This record gives sequence, C-alpha cells and structure tokens, in this order.
Amino acid sequence: MTFSRRELIVVLLVALLVVVLWLLTGSYPSYDAYYHLVWGRELFAGEIPSIGVYQAPTAHPLYLLLGGFLSVLFGSDADRVIVLVALISLAICAWSLWRIGRVTYGTWPGIVAALLAGSTITLLIYAARGFVDLPFLALVFLAAALEAERRRRGLSVMLLLAAAGLLRPEAWVLAGVYWLWCVWPPDWQSGRRSPHLGLLALVLAAPLAWVLFDWWAIGEPLYALTATSSLAEELGRPRGLGNVPATMFDALVWVLRAPLLALALIGLVIEAIRRRAVSLYVAGGLVVIGIATYILIGIFGLSLIPRYLTVTAVALLIFAGYALAGWVELPSSRLRRGWAVAVAAVVVVGLAITLARGDVSGRANDELGFVTGVHQDLVATLSDPAVTAARRCGPLTLPTFSLVPDSLWILDSADGSVISRSDRQPRTGVALVFVDRAAHKRYGTAAGIETATDIPPRGFKLIARHGRIAAWARCR
Repeated sequence: MTFSRRELIVVLLVALLVVVLWLLTGSYPSYDAYYHLVWGRELFAGEIPSIGVYQAPTAHPLYLLLGGFLSVLFGSDADRVIVLVALISLAICAWSLWRIGRVTYGTWPGIVAALLAGSTITLLIYAARGFVDLPFLALVFLAAALEAERRRRGLSVMLLLAAAGLLRPEAWVLAGVYWLWCVWPPDWQSGRRSPHLGLLALVLAAPLAWVLFDWWAIGEPLYALTATSSLAEELGRPRGLGNVPATMFDALVWVLRAPLLALALIGLVIEAIRRRAVSLYVAGGLVVIGIATYILIGIFGLSLIPRYLTVTAVALLIFAGYALAGWVELPSSRLRRGWAVAVAAVVVVGLAITLARGDVSGRANDELGFVTGVHQDLVATLSDPAVTAARRCGPLTLPTFSLVPDSLWILDSADGSVISRSDRQPRTGVALVFVDRAAHKRYGTAAGIETATDIPPRGFKLIARHGRIAAWARCR
C-alpha cells in the first residue's frame, strides 16, 4: 500500500479534524466501553477481570487490553481517550472505503463512499460513545483495502482479521472465508492446492484466544456465547433464526437510514446492469459474508441487534458512492449526462426529505449532550463530600445496571462496591435516584426489570442533589 503526497496531506488534515471534533464533543463512553476500561484496569493491577458480574456485557479480549493500556497511560482520563480511539477508527474506516472504492469504481466514487461513512449519524454516535464496533470496522476495512489493491495478499490481511477477531466474533467468519479464498487456486506447476497452514493458524488464533481468555477469567470456555444468549433472553431482545428476516432490513435502516440504504441498493442495481466486476469481490463479498454472519448469529440464539450488521452496512456505502459519483468516471456520453441529472434529482429529493423529517444531526447532538450531562451530574454527585463520607457505611447502589461501570470507573473502585438495586437491595450505603424524567426513563428503568427500583430505599435520607441525580444514605 503506497501513499501519495496529496493523500498524506489529506490524512493529516482529517486527523486534525478528528481531534478537534473530539475536543468539541466532550462525550463519554458507552456502558460496554466503560466495563472494558474497568476490566482492563483490573487486569493491569494483577487481578482477574470481573467479567461475570450482574448484567455485564460480553468481554472482548483486545478491547479489554486496550482499556488496560489506556488506564495505565492516561489514568482517569482514559475514558475520554477511548472515545478518541473510536473516532480515529472511524476515520481509518472511511479512508479504507476510499481505497476500496477507488480500485473498484474510480476516485470520485471512493471519495463519496468515504464521505458518507464519515458523516453517517449512527457511526458518528457509535464513535462518540467509544463502541468496540469502530476499531473492529477499522481493522476489517483496512484488511479489505489491502486485499482490493492486491488479490490474495495473504499474511497482512489475515493479521488484521485475526486482530479484529479479538474484538468481535464476526471476524472469525471473515478470516475463515479469506483462508478458503487464498487456498482455492491450485499451484500452476503442480496443480495442487496449498493449505497455507500459517494463515490457517491465524484463522484459529482469535477464537482459541477468546476461549482461553473466558476459561481463565471465569472457568467457562464458551462463556461469551452462553452468557450473551442468556442476556438476550433476559432483556427480551429478538433472537433466533426465525427473527432474522424481520430484523435484517430494520437493522440496515437503523445503521444507514432509509435514503442511504436506497442509494446503496440503486448502486447494486447499476452494478448488476453494467456487469462491472473489477475487484467487486471485496465489496460484494463483505456484504454477503456480513449477511451470512447475521444468519449465524440467529442460529446461535444471540441478540439480533443492528450493530451486528455494521460490516454489511458500511460495505454497502461503496455502492452508494458508486450510485452518486459513478458517472464522473464515464467518458462524455448520453449515459453520463443522464446519470448526472438523475443524481442531481436524487440529491434534491434527499435534501427535501431530510428537511421534512427534521434536523437529524441536531437530534444526535441533543442525545450526546444528554448523555454527557448525566455523566457530569454523576461525577459531581460521587465527588460530593457528603456522599464520600456516607459510602463508608455500605455500597453505592443505582436503580439499574446502566451506570454501574461508569461509577466503578469514576470512583476507581473494585467489583462489589457499586451494585444495582435490581440485583439486590442493601440496607445501608448510598442510593442514587434519578429525579429527571428523561434520566429516569433512560437509567432508572431497564428491560427485564419489573419492579420499581428508582426510588429511595426505606430508611434512607437525602444527603445531596446534583442536576438529575439525588443521593440518599443510611448508615445503620
């Protein structure tokens, strides 16, 4: 993979833009990301990560290691740094789409695909909350870009896919299919196929490492699979093969939104009509494998959530870029002019629909502002002297599990010092209650919790209030 001077300048400018965006958003990680920071801190402190706690998310080994490294390097600021890592990952993913699109359709379709990836609201929110999906997508699409530029590149692609397999199990399928792709052509002299044992070892490395990690951390080699399936059932999430067709379209719309998905489908239709197949196997292969992986997730009984189709959704952006800018690569002709006029009409209609539906980016900004505001209220509450003193009387409790990892991280506390009242009700300690309606709906209730837990426990007295959060305490 070579870089032109112009490309390096663009990359540096994008990196600067990412840092500025990170500084301006001031957002904080999601539930899953905070747990990985907590677990990473435990690991680097010489402890076994507490991945088996109540309602904990699936532990992703490489993300846990990242959380540990960041906690060592940046201390309490690691939660903000992991958001920066996710934003940089989104930029790498967009840049990789440009490389794939350039090889497949030309420079401008690649540029448009990259711009679409970098401006997709769902992906931006994922990045602003430090989701594991972004580093995973960066590794997968960087591997895809390498492969698009040179077929059956081999080791470098498989190393990236193996690393991605320690972030999300979907990469196991990608690695396995890529190994078959490398093995398939026979040697031109002997007529025999090489097993490529080194690549096969890398295919097996990620799932084996994941199994060994779960075995070491909790004593169950298949804990990630069984725990995720159990949690899906408890939270009432759709799962099972029968729900795959009904949820797949909704999931793609959730990630891309309907207008962008429609553009991608138009690009696929144009591709099918024109039968252009230059390096198409990369973009098309990612779409097909992503869908097949989603079906496998349904077979294994795991949650069928939109995030599991992010590889397919992002790969479809290459076809959306082709639909919008493929005409630029054509010589002057009636087809080129007609295509350009159609694109202009689509853009006008798309803008009209966007304006009619309201300010999507404004709603996303409100969402991040709300999450950040709750986090700041939580920090102010936990640092209140009255709360600090009352915590000597017992554990800190929250209505649900939603902000447990955030509190563990802020307090630099060990497992068991912060618990959810939906799990158990201590008689002493500090109980946090949400006094704002929106905060109560988001953090005071949760799927699978039938009893009301966002109320002060009996015998507790109000000791502090900061914004949306009130603290109640009892010492005996």
